[in-house]
This record gives sequence, structure tokens and C-alpha cells, in this order.
Amino acid sequence: MAILSIEELATRLPPYQAIAGLDLGTKTIGVSVSDLGRRFASPREVIRRVKFGIDAQALLAFAAKEKIAAFVIGLPVNMDGSEGPRCQATRAFVRNMGERTDIPFVLWDERLSTVAAERALIEMDVSRKKRAERIDSAAASFILQGALDRLALLPKDGASAD
Repeated sequence: MAILSIEELATRLPPYQAIAGLDLGTKTIGVSVSDLGRRFASPREVIRRVKFGIDAQALLAFAAKEKIAAFVIGLPVNMDGSEGPRCQATRAFVRNMGERTDIPFVLWDERLSTVAAERALIEMDVSRKKRAERIDSAAASFILQGALDRLALLPKDGASAD
């Protein structure tokens, strides 16, 4: 497994395979998945965290079921651009996943993704209780949608970006 930049991922992705977005929390992993054309991100059920081995197994079962070509995981960078303990935990999670899968990971700056997800859920008039249940996967969708939007602007397979 490799950690790739979004630019590297654009040149390596096989056509018509989905990408998963992940929002790694301490209690849950928010999950989203793209359509096969990689234009839209859709939230999925969260994975309740137990311990790493069980979490990894659940994530890899999801990846196999959805035929995931890559993971885009939110990197919780501080607003000033510095990296704190949550970034270290995310990087450690990705390193440990690398021992279990060849599926590449992209680290994606997730600043304000949870805020944007909560605003969207409020605008949809989702109750506070239901927002709490859906926020992690909604944030994963925002993370993935940002990466999908960026991928759409990048050249594929070494082609020029003209």
C-alpha cells in the first residue's frame, strides 16, 4: 500500500472503480463512496471503532464489497496548518493499514469538513439526534467530494492538462 498525492492517484486509478472517503474519529469511522464515474460522494454507514484489528477488518470488508480502488482519508490539520495529535493518529492508522492492504491512501486536508457537513444537515432540517448519527459519514462525503472535484481537474495517465 502506498500513500499517494492526489496527483499521483489521478495517474494510477483504474477506470470505473469507486473511491472511499474516510473521516477517522476516536469512536467511529465515517465512510462515503463515490459513484463509478467518480463524480459524486455518497455517505454510508459509520464503522463503530472497537480496536484496530477489528476496525481494519470492517474497513477492508467494506472495500471488497464496494470494489474500492483508493481511500481518501481526512487529515485533521489545525486551522494554522500545523499538525497535532489527531494528525499523528491518522498517519499511524494509515501506516498500520498499509500492512494489511495494497489499496492506496490519499491524505486530504479536512479543515472545516465537519462544520460544512453539520451546516448541510441543518439546512436539510435533520434533527439534532439524527445529525449526531450522520455527521461522521457526512464529513467523509465532504472530504471525498473535495478530492473528486480535484481529480476531475487533473490529467489522467500522464496526459497534459490543456
